[in-house]
Amino acid sequence: MKLIVAIIQDKDSNRLSGALVKANFRATKLASTGGFLRAGNTTFMIGVDDSQVEVVMNVIRSSCKVREQLVTPVTPMSGTTDSYLPLPVEVQVGGATVFVLPVDRFEHF
Repeated sequence: MKLIVAIIQDKDSNRLSGALVKANFRATKLASTGGFLRAGNTTFMIGVDDSQVEVVMNVIRSSCKVREQLVTPVTPMSGTTDSYLPLPVEVQVGGATVFVLPVDRFEHF
């Protein structure tokens, strides 16, 4: 058995949730925040048999797309901000960060 932990952008959350339900997979959703952009993410925890890992990975891959987004950097914490003029920077967002972990024991009460 494996635990799949998928961290995705909030914009992809409903699409992935619907795709998992359609493919008959259960998932627990947790609200999370990314450290780099400090933007909202959703973390999915999905428990599956070893043979189902690739099926879930394909569902995640097809539901979570990378896209370009303009963001304004956060103001520096130290020094003066008088001369600091943040300009928008284009970065890639979206997609998914996925961890597949072994499960030693599973119980359902």
